[in-house]
Amino acid sequence: MMKLEMGMFFSDSTSRRRFLRSSIGGATAVGIGAAIPDCFLQASERALHASERILVVVQMTGGNDGLNTVIPYANDDYRSARPKLAIPDADVLKCSDELGFHPSMSSMRQLFEDGKMTVVCGVGYDQPNRSHFESMDIWHTCRRKNELRDDGWLGRFLATQDRPVGGDVLALHLGQEKQPFALASNRVRVPTIRELAEFQLRGQKGKALSRFLTKSVEQAPAQSDDLLKFLQSSTASALEASQRVTEASQDYRSELRYPETSLGKKLRVIAQLIDAGLSTRVYYVQLDGFDTHANQPNTHAILLREWSDAVSTFIRDLEGHHHGDRVCVMTFSEFGRRVAENASQGTDHGAAGPMFLCGGGLVPGIIGGYASLTDLQDGDLKHQTDFRQVYAAVLRSWLGVDPAAILGGQYAPLPLFASMADPTLG
Repeated sequence: MMKLEMGMFFSDSTSRRRFLRSSIGGATAVGIGAAIPDCFLQASERALHASERILVVVQMTGGNDGLNTVIPYANDDYRSARPKLAIPDADVLKCSDELGFHPSMSSMRQLFEDGKMTVVCGVGYDQPNRSHFESMDIWHTCRRKNELRDDGWLGRFLATQDRPVGGDVLALHLGQEKQPFALASNRVRVPTIRELAEFQLRGQKGKALSRFLTKSVEQAPAQSDDLLKFLQSSTASALEASQRVTEASQDYRSELRYPETSLGKKLRVIAQLIDAGLSTRVYYVQLDGFDTHANQPNTHAILLREWSDAVSTFIRDLEGHHHGDRVCVMTFSEFGRRVAENASQGTDHGAAGPMFLCGGGLVPGIIGGYASLTDLQDGDLKHQTDFRQVYAAVLRSWLGVDPAAILGGQYAPLPLFASMADPTLG
């Protein structure tokens, strides 16, 4: 009889079967966590797809103040609307004769100067909604609340993809937050993990569990029921994946030091997984706190520095590991803020705002600008670019699929990428 630290005893194949049933396909057994689906890593053979492009989505939750992120420093209307919140001209990190970055974004400004960044100004949608939840749902699903919302735009993309031969999942969400609706799919289950350790069998306990599960798979009766066969196959694949990721985390070396921030840690995990050769196409992370109704200056500066330093380090790290041309980082927020500051040294919910793309293969620079800071829609900036035009470019030119069905209509892709993944699409 073998005892595991999990408090379970197994004396025969029946007990092993009960254990495998209760572990949801062996996922819990390998420490992947309850959010990992039982279909995770089922194939026993691994095939790398190093040439496939990867999308990393960074969600700025709360409504980022775009005007103090990409600053129209030369516009007098900007300073008139924000007598307290306007960034002093001398502090702006200038990118053109009219626009510049917040002073906390020095590392992002360096990416911009190196041709590794594209800024799209004035992004939004018709009849903007100022509710965090409703606006985020619109960005996540590309649908209004009077339309059927049973999946997200990335979930629909994932449904078009073949399952990786090596058994890797198509997408991953990293973080403690609720999984974004954008990843919801009727066909593909996307796992959420909190940290890299959740993939791994750890220490002596993990080694004992690995030996036991491997022995269980090897000694299973030839006439086992279908469920047991499936669980055994899933367990074997998960053990292989755990070993692969463990080795990758131990062997991973970087000359760069990631920021000791939540976003920095998440992106370092993603860099490790990419370098480990996983075939995952989409990674999704979130950075919360952008709902700056009061005392905005310090909070916003801290958040922008966290985002800027983490993303820029990630891009540099990928380049150092020869993955720079494979990965695009897209950053968005559910809406911008009002043009005018409020009485609490903050800004209230607005509409249009900037989006950012970082990495290799981009057409660098700034697309659009601020058409007017006085010709407003209920106090908000009017959008110049529909966010689905950015999605369309990412889907068509980066991920290589026809965006029309995924987005629910025809949206002209913006010229964001230097080369097309498949010029016959869209």
